[in-house]
Amino acid sequence: MKVVVFGATGGTGRRIVAQALDADHEVTVIVRNPEAIDIRSERLNIFQGDVLNPASFSTWMIGQDAVLSALGVNHRKPTTIYSEGTKNILKEMQEAGVRRLVCLSSAGLEIPEDAPWMMRQTIKLVIQPMFKYAYEDMARMEEILQVSGLDWTVVRPPRLTNGPKKGAYRTAVNKHLPKAQGITRADLADYMIKSVPDEACYQAIVEISD
Repeated sequence: MKVVVFGATGGTGRRIVAQALDADHEVTVIVRNPEAIDIRSERLNIFQGDVLNPASFSTWMIGQDAVLSALGVNHRKPTTIYSEGTKNILKEMQEAGVRRLVCLSSAGLEIPEDAPWMMRQTIKLVIQPMFKYAYEDMARMEEILQVSGLDWTVVRPPRLTNGPKKGAYRTAVNKHLPKAQGITRADLADYMIKSVPDEACYQAIVEISD
């Protein structure tokens, strides 16, 4: 399988790249700073590009089977990286005839009704205000995907940790996942890669947790 990865310098993105290579996939990485990628492989292609400038990566979409997006920000300022970035990715996918996209969102967009009272209050009063701008843009991204007509999957993880890949996690497609409290970035990457050929999660929102 040939895949393009965006957000490859982040915690989850790095694991996506490494695990996709371990699974013998051919990986193309689009990053603003190619020197930030310290992984090397004969099956890894690294190109400089900016997700907010579609002309900078349009060529590298041709001939790909899927796109994996782990786009994110490490600040709490207003952002359009999720919505505008994904809109640009979708445009170039359509131009290149690529239909499959798996991308990251967050479980923090919604407060689960079955969560303990303290957790619900923490999400409402602390987490959502803290990541207000990122969550607003993730919501815009999901709206854009829903009318794209492509075979997309939005993955909504809860709290992310840096533990090892265990390969044991739970998912729920287009429904709430009970007691979703956390998952390692390694397991999240594992699911994103394995979900690419899974038609059961096409045009769907997937919640995931240990």
